Amino acid sequence: MPIDAHQHYWDPARGDYEWLTPELKILYRPFGPADLKPLRETAGIERTVVVQAAPTIDETRYLLDIARNEASIAGVVGWVPLLLPNAPAVIEALSQEPKFKGVRPMLQDLPDDSWIANPDLAPAIDALIAHDLAFDALIYARHVEYFETFAARFPALRIVVDHGAKPPIRYGRAGWPSWAEAITRLAQLPHVHCKLSGLVTEASPGWSEETLHPYVDHLLQSFGPARLMWGSDWPVLDLNGDYLTWHSVANTLLASLSDAEREAVFGGNAAAFYRL
Repeated sequence: MPIDAHQHYWDPARGDYEWLTPELKILYRPFGPADLKPLRETAGIERTVVVQAAPTIDETRYLLDIARNEASIAGVVGWVPLLLPNAPAVIEALSQEPKFKGVRPMLQDLPDDSWIANPDLAPAIDALIAHDLAFDALIYARHVEYFETFAARFPALRIVVDHGAKPPIRYGRAGWPSWAEAITRLAQLPHVHCKLSGLVTEASPGWSEETLHPYVDHLLQSFGPARLMWGSDWPVLDLNGDYLTWHSVANTLLASLSDAEREAVFGGNAAAFYRL
C-alpha cells in the first residue's frame, strides 16, 4: 500500500503554531484531508501519516479527532511534554487511541541542542517503548553528537530522522561535509530510520532533479532501501515545490531500486515502522 509517511493538517485559527505566521502566506490557512485528497489520489497514495506541527497536547488531540473519521489517515505522530512528570501517564492515555503511533519533540526549535541527551527523558521514552510507539527526530547535523547519546541509551526505541536531517542544499557544497558525515553516523545506529522528505524545502528556488540527486543518493547509500520511507512534508512542501512533482522526482531518483525496494520506500517501510 503506497503511504505518505509525513504530512500535516492544521488550522492557524487554533493559535498554537508559533512558527506559522501570516507572512507565510501560502501556508497561512487551514489544510485538511479534502485539500490533500486530489493530490494524493493522483499520485496513487492511499494512506498517510500525519505529524504534529505545534508543541501542544491540544494539537495532538485535534489531529486524532480528524483521524477518527478519515480513512486515509493511517497514523498520527503527536507531541508530548516528555520532561514533565506526567509524561508516562499522558503517553499511556494516548496509546489507547488506535491511530496514535508516536511522538515528535520539535528539536530543531529548542534553544539547547543537547536537550535530547538529557537523562531525565528516560521515564517518557521507556513509556514509548512499553506501548510500542515510535519517535520522530526533527534534527539538523548539529544535533547528531547529542542524538547519538540518546539513541545509544534506548536501543529498543524505534527512531526515524525526519527530512534527511534537513541538509543545507541551498548552500551547495559548502554545507555538504558536515551533513554527509552526520548521515553516515546516524545510519550506523541500526534502530534509526530516515525519511526521504523535506529536501525540496531546503533547496533554493528553481531546484531540479539534479539538485537533489547527491542528497538522495547519500541517504540511500547510508540507510539502504530498508530504512528509508518517502514523505511529502505537504503542505510545507508548497513553499518551494508541489506534491506531484516531488513524488515524481523521488520515483525517478530511486529508479535503480528493484520493484520490491521501491514499494518498501513508498509504503512498506512506513507501515512496518509505525505499526500501521
